[in-house]
Amino acid sequence: MEALGLRGEYKLYPLVTPAGLVDLCVRLRSGRLHGLNVTIPYKQTVIPLVDRLTPTAQMCGAVNTLVMDGDILVGENTDLPAFLNDLQVRMGSLTVGTALVLGAGGAARAVAAGLLQSGWKVQVAARRVFQAQELCAELQEWTPEGYLSVVDWTPEDLQVGITQSTLLVNATPAGMYPLIESDPLPMDVQFSTELCVYDLIYNPLETCLLQRARANGNRTAHGLGMLVEQAALAFERWTGTVAPRKAMRAAGWGNEIA
Repeated sequence: MEALGLRGEYKLYPLVTPAGLVDLCVRLRSGRLHGLNVTIPYKQTVIPLVDRLTPTAQMCGAVNTLVMDGDILVGENTDLPAFLNDLQVRMGSLTVGTALVLGAGGAARAVAAGLLQSGWKVQVAARRVFQAQELCAELQEWTPEGYLSVVDWTPEDLQVGITQSTLLVNATPAGMYPLIESDPLPMDVQFSTELCVYDLIYNPLETCLLQRARANGNRTAHGLGMLVEQAALAFERWTGTVAPRKAMRAAGWGNEIA
């Protein structure tokens, strides 16, 4: 807002109880607030409180942005387009093919949904295989038969999944601060040099997984771009103004980040 000369503030509203979420929605409907972001663990809890979900939020099964459309409270999810937009920026020449997504939480669902929406075949692997199965079952109605499958979390099956893929996306917290020594994949799983590796983690910017991929000659991307993009898209919904993405990056991570 400062970069654009807009008045206002963006601040945290900590919730002690779920009832606090209801109150915030009332304040949004009354015009006392102009928009809200919603984060874990409320991305699903907020759904019954909105009047309409966008198709993207429906597909993701989660809401991270609230905005008024006239007198209608709309639940949006900007994680999905943010991932696709940043993937295009970071790896624009990447041909649509098969992707392996690690994880089965909300971030993994947004990534998988976005890739499916773009014509990718998606394999999902999670340490708790039933979670990967549930995610795939929920997304199945949105995608053609044969475009979605589960990979068991064993070194052998993960190796097969990676060998079949041109894109690997880490949507697990493995490698995120403070557990920066963690790697989501067993060390004996090998990458072909054609594999592109995208890690949603942005703290640190270069995780063990990305270091490993870089050493192997793979194209890589960290999660800062997606973080900024999902915020920028929400900002644009609230203000009707193009977000200053460069200023947003520099505000938290320094001008060296383009």
